[in-house]
Amino acid sequence: MHRDEAEDTTIYKVVVNHEEQYSIWPADRENPLGWRDAGKSGLKQECLAYIKEVWTDMRPLSLRKHMEEQARKQQEEQAGQQQA
Repeated sequence: MHRDEAEDTTIYKVVVNHEEQYSIWPADRENPLGWRDAGKSGLKQECLAYIKEVWTDMRPLSLRKHMEEQARKQQEEQAGQQQA
């Protein structure tokens, strides 16, 4: 760990955007545009540990939804071919 990180006493908050991507932001500052509080604050390492725990799928929400839709369509096509 870098010496500056060991001495960092800044309180951060975890923020999340509309794509369900996570980041940290100083707790005493207004959230950046497009980001909302995720409900966790603390020292930097605590916030990063929380993100590591909850952000298990790094793909943006829009990509996950698109891939799920493609998989659903493929399943429907396969079911239709089996009935024919």
